[in-house]
Amino acid sequence: MRDAYHEELDSIGEGLVEMARLVGSAIGRATTSMLDADLKLAESVIAADQKVDDLQHDLEARAIALLARQQPVATDLRIVVTSLRMSADLERSGDLAQHVAKLARLRFPDRAVPHDLHATILEMGQLAQRLMAKAAEVIITKDVDLALQLEQDDDEMDQLHRTLFQHLMDDRWKHGIETAVDVTLLGRYYERFADHAVSVAKRVVYLVTGEHADELQQPTQVEGA
Repeated sequence: MRDAYHEELDSIGEGLVEMARLVGSAIGRATTSMLDADLKLAESVIAADQKVDDLQHDLEARAIALLARQQPVATDLRIVVTSLRMSADLERSGDLAQHVAKLARLRFPDRAVPHDLHATILEMGQLAQRLMAKAAEVIITKDVDLALQLEQDDDEMDQLHRTLFQHLMDDRWKHGIETAVDVTLLGRYYERFADHAVSVAKRVVYLVTGEHADELQQPTQVEGA
């Protein structure tokens, strides 16, 4: 009975990894569809989000069934509850990738991103994909040090987001209000996607240590200070 229980816990973890890999791929493909005005690719990203939603629903159902049948305590309870929260982060990440693809579809056959911001958006998309790949690795390995690194990696996304706003606020901006709105939304989508990857990693830290990541990262105060 206990073997079956732990197999079910393991399968929930595997489901989370699959979700992370799917949404990581989705943000990469959505970025390509945006920058290349590739309508077919955008449509495939939009349609594929249903699989992420289905995985989340299945994971939630299994987790709730475990809570009802097994009434886990201590570490096992933490695994189930944290898994539910991670699945919500990953589902929302999939929605954000879908938003990028929907914007690509909305502006087709034109491109929502002006040429002078192409490199910045490409970098944001690639970074978002790397962050989610690292979050998937953290789920698999339960590596606390790697999980804590993600928040530092996210600083790069914040800097790219600021770069976008610098372009938007520049007096030389010549692409109009509609494009400015599109770029603002895109920047927000990528920033929030990265935040969800960081959130997943932080939840793994809590899962492993029982402590929140922010508490572990607090600098040690000098005695007597």
